[in-house]
Amino acid sequence: MDDIIFQLQDYQLNNTPFTLCIVTETSGSTPRKAGAKMLVFEDGSSKGTIGGGAVERKALEEAKQCLKTGKPAKIRYQLEKDLSMQCGGSVEIFFEPYLCKPNLFIFGAGHVGREVGFYAETLGFNVHFIDFRTELLANLNIKNVICHEGNFIDKIDSLNLTSDSYVVIATPSHESDKDLVLRLATRDLAYIGLIASQRKVAVIRKLAIEDRLLTEAQLARVNMPIGIPFKAETPQEIGISIVAKLIDVRNRNL
Repeated sequence: MDDIIFQLQDYQLNNTPFTLCIVTETSGSTPRKAGAKMLVFEDGSSKGTIGGGAVERKALEEAKQCLKTGKPAKIRYQLEKDLSMQCGGSVEIFFEPYLCKPNLFIFGAGHVGREVGFYAETLGFNVHFIDFRTELLANLNIKNVICHEGNFIDKIDSLNLTSDSYVVIATPSHESDKDLVLRLATRDLAYIGLIASQRKVAVIRKLAIEDRLLTEAQLARVNMPIGIPFKAETPQEIGISIVAKLIDVRNRNL
């Protein structure tokens, strides 16, 4: 078996996006036969080969396009007709993109935040915790998480928050929850949610609108109360509710 297959997990663990190209069918004279594999990365570099020449150049272009769209593709090339290759045969190639895990930033490493991080890490998110409480960050006991120790607000500008980022606000303070909503609701994020009671939500909404700190449209982008609505009580149950919402948003964006 081609050793490229054994390397896929390493690239995924390192959050390196790539497209796996596999020759699935051939007929006639072709440079490589079914089963040949190649990995193509965002910068156009590659590992392995599916035959070189014009067919590989074409496959490189298609692989990079798959990374942009996130959609798999299957294409058949008539080598002489489509690519002016003298082989004369045909090659079918399957392109499967593997994208970076989306970053999830959890503000607050308390009971609920910890459960959100645990479930989210196992379900395809790259988890970051932000908290000033050293002891909580040291005892998360969740693999592959990144910790940012410090004040919630002060840490915002040092985080790589992009339009693909997910944010969960679960701090121990109503004041820091409110401040984070006011600061982050103005940003272009994939998702932002706040753990809060209906009363707390109403207070934040009233303040934001009356003081013209946020628009209705900006407030509407904040999922508060957070999560999928069901009768959750324990931190584990609330964590499941929140991660279910994150998965729903992520899958709708695919």
